Amino acid sequence: MMRTAFACREFTDDPVSDDVLYRVLDTARFAPSGGNRQGAHVVVVRDPAVRRRLGELCQPTVAVYAAQRAAGEVPFNTVVPTGVDVETARATGSGFWPLFERLDEVPVVLVITVDLAEVASMDKDLDRVGLVTGGSVYPLAWNIILAARNEGLGGVLTTLVVPEEAMVRELLGLPETHAVAALIPLGHPAHQLTRLRRHAVEDFTTVDRYDGEPLTEGAA
Repeated sequence: MMRTAFACREFTDDPVSDDVLYRVLDTARFAPSGGNRQGAHVVVVRDPAVRRRLGELCQPTVAVYAAQRAAGEVPFNTVVPTGVDVETARATGSGFWPLFERLDEVPVVLVITVDLAEVASMDKDLDRVGLVTGGSVYPLAWNIILAARNEGLGGVLTTLVVPEEAMVRELLGLPETHAVAALIPLGHPAHQLTRLRRHAVEDFTTVDRYDGEPLTEGAA
């Protein structure tokens, strides 16, 4: 299943029933979280107008992403400063991912949040972007993608709406302590991929040190 769960951005018009969605979430809920605190929340967005607004909120971030890609940058990088005029890019638009221009047409959209008052952030005092809190919400988000795949559905886990968190909070009535972690459009894939491109194990795994020998099959 993990080898065929691709990032699906094109869907048919077939609906996703509440029963199917319940089965997806009933399976996904067994994801681990720090201290088993289970601080995540899922908002199931059925209202087309709300889905449309979520798509609109993604657009400025999509535009910046596209402009930085066009400039040869790694988008939203925290190490290398951007040379792109971000405000100009936000106002220009791009059409880079058409999905977000027609999010109201997607059968259902899930917004995943995490209650920061409920989860541990072991890296909160480090002088860098925090990562650890994600360990208490992204396993659930990925389980949703896998469980949806098992039901014949497809989806994509995106964080494009996160920079507009304040407006998402108002739109969905989120509590102040909840951070927006992901937006997942779900539906029946218009096209099904079965072969994904990923780095080989040897490309990202080393033994004992970062500069150690690559882990290879049968090496031991």
